[in-house]
Order: sequence, then structure tokens, then C-alpha cells
Amino acid sequence: MSQYILVICKVAAHKMFKLLMFSTAIFLSFELLAQNNENTEAVGVDRQFSDYLTQLKAEAEMKGFSAEFLNPVFATIKMREKVVTADKNQPESKLTLDKYLSTRVPDWKVKQAVEKMHEHSDLLDKVEKQYGVQKRFIVALWGNESNFGRIQGNHPVLSSLASLAFDGRREALFKKQFFAALTILSEGHVSIDGFNGSWAGAMGQSQFMPTSFLAYAVDGNGDGKKDIWTTPEDVFASIANFLSIEGWDSTQTWGRQVKLGDDFDTSTLNKYSGLARDNMLRMSAWTILGVTKFDGSELPAVNVKASLILPDDVDGRIYLAYNNFHTLMRWNRSLYFGVSVGYLADRIRKGS
Repeated sequence: MSQYILVICKVAAHKMFKLLMFSTAIFLSFELLAQNNENTEAVGVDRQFSDYLTQLKAEAEMKGFSAEFLNPVFATIKMREKVVTADKNQPESKLTLDKYLSTRVPDWKVKQAVEKMHEHSDLLDKVEKQYGVQKRFIVALWGNESNFGRIQGNHPVLSSLASLAFDGRREALFKKQFFAALTILSEGHVSIDGFNGSWAGAMGQSQFMPTSFLAYAVDGNGDGKKDIWTTPEDVFASIANFLSIEGWDSTQTWGRQVKLGDDFDTSTLNKYSGLARDNMLRMSAWTILGVTKFDGSELPAVNVKASLILPDDVDGRIYLAYNNFHTLMRWNRSLYFGVSVGYLADRIRKGS
């Protein structure tokens, strides 16, 4: 009887072994199939990207770039899946302005901003006089954009822009930036090895997009290059030139935090209602409407126009923003960003 049971066990074990081997073979087959599909897909994307680069190169030649210039440049361009993923998965902001300011303008950054302004005092004085932009705002933008030049991004600009254009979601935008980047490189402002920036193509210590570079970048030290990556003279002059061209008024600041009176009608207000310069009212008009300084005292009796800005709607901080704030909005359309630049500039003025 025991021998019979032993035989049955051996047969069952053999069948289980065969079943296990069969299952393993199927699993491996699916794994190999998945890997093959991934490899095939990767090869397909690489081939499509290569074809796309051929088209870009042909367009570049039609725009007047020589094959002698383009051949070595295009040889460096690679598909960068990471930048496409970053573009598609940008986090939705759930911050409040208070939280944003605490992370964007911490005490250590204020301290460094004050130190940097003293360190470059002579140069900043020269730039301020030439462009009519207060140096504290130049330093504030510099600090907010690149942490005083320390964080510029290490993505190859041309590869990033070509990859984002190839993705197709915003092809026209990134193709325009790509050809502008080719112009920057062809003019000799930067070497191909040093032509790096953020994943979206923002470059240098001022984080200009290529088209902004062509419109606003300045050769501040007269060496024939507009080097916003390593040359402070060019960085500061370029920031100031942008603000000056876009309407900066050196006789004014950017705005002030205010309070609304109990009778102020907030029913038509939202965070975007004050963005149009056409909606600016004189300070006396805001006083009549019941707006006061943040401490409750009356607004200054000056002949200045201002907009009511509500970054977090009526429940958050409220500002009267002057012309210069609207100029900051030309740099970056984020209300949080604009307020953070003004806030840092105010703290630089106070020295802490």
C-alpha cells in the first residue's frame, strides 16, 4: 500500500513540476514579449525623433543657418524623455501666498540678497543709473530666478527644446524657441558645451527663454558676448534692460499690502481682476472706496495709480499694485511670483 501511495506521489510531483515549468515558460515568454515591445517602441521613437530632427535641420537651413554650422550642432541633440515627462506632469499649485513666500523668500535668502547687493554695489549702481531700475529689484529677480546664479539648470537647451517640439503638444512654441536658441549659439554668446538651462529651455542666471534673450539680453561688459550664464555685468544689465523696455518707473516702488473697509464691495473681485492696467485707479479713489494701509492708516496722498491685487482672492493678502508690478507680470504671469519679487525687494531695502 505504501509503495502504491509513493508511486502516486511521484506521478503527482512530476505533473506539478511539468505544470510549474510550463507556467514559468509562459511567464518568461510574456516578459520577453513585453521587453521586445518596449525595445521596439523605443526604436520607433528614436527613429521618429531622428526624422523630426532632419525636418528641423531643413527648416533651419531655409532660415539661413549654414550646413557647416548645423551639422556639428545637430550631432549633439538627443531625445530627452525626462523633459517631455516634466512638461506633461507639472504639479498643480495648491500653495497659499503665505506658504509660497515662506519657501521662496526665506530669511537666509534675504540675508544673501543683502550681501550680494553690497558685494556688487559699484556694478549695480552703474546699471541702476543706466537703465533706471532700482538695484534691489535687479537683485530680487536674480535671487528668485536662479538663487543668485547657483541654480541655472543642467539640461542641454537644444535637446530639451527639440524634444518638447517633437512631443507636439506645444510644437509651435518650442520650435520658435529652438530656432532662437540656434541664433544665440550662432552669434557666439555661449559654447555648445555650456548651452544649458532648465528642462523647459530657460537659460542662465536670469532664466531667459531664447526669444527673451534675443529681445532683452545685453553685453554689459563690452566683450562682444551676452553671457547671462557667467558674467555678472551681462546678467544685471539684461535684467534691468528687460524691465526698462517693459515700462519700469524708477520713481515708484511696486505696491503695498492693504486692507479693505467693511463696506467695500468684494462681489466682483477675483485674483485676476486687477491685472489689466486699464483697471488702475488713483490713490485718492481707493481711499474713497475704503482701502487703507495694512495698519489701518490712510493711504498716502500721492498722484499714483494702482490696481487691487488678490493672489488668494478676498480671503488672503490684498495689495495695491503700481505700474512696476504690471511690468513684473511681463516677466512672469504668476501673481505669486510678482509679489515675491516685490516682497524680497522690500526686505532688501530694510536690510533684513
